Amino acid sequence: MATIFSRIVAGEIPSHKVAEDDEFFAFLDINPVALGHTLVIPKKEVDYIFDIDDPMLGRMVAFAKRVARAQETAIECKRVGLAVMGLEVPSEKVMVNIERYGNTSAATLPLCIWDFEDKLKKGDNIIFTAFGAGFTWGAVYVKWGYDGKKES
Repeated sequence: MATIFSRIVAGEIPSHKVAEDDEFFAFLDINPVALGHTLVIPKKEVDYIFDIDDPMLGRMVAFAKRVARAQETAIECKRVGLAVMGLEVPSEKVMVNIERYGNTSAATLPLCIWDFEDKLKKGDNIIFTAFGAGFTWGAVYVKWGYDGKKES
């Protein structure tokens, strides 16, 4: 059975296409977190992002980078962020959205939580992955322990 993403690529479900090549498809998120919130997906169905072979994964990141560079020229912003999402659906997606906070260093993940807190429910499983300069990276698994709304 085709996933929702395969149906979007095939044109069975309408979308606002941002970019496309032979392997990848980028389109605006139907529930954007911020202006320019774009999903980048491979056209080939893959159930889990880390099942993608390394060369294709590299090409997908390069495609996402081209989308991000285009967003930087089209939308006034300080930076464009990239996050890997998709544990709740049987497909991977890379979320690219306009980062409105600038270079936040250690505050990046707390700000991400702030942006998505309304969508999180107690018991949700979250994996945060961050990449830095010099090919540094880190990841952490969190079981969300709160229910409720943001406090101003």
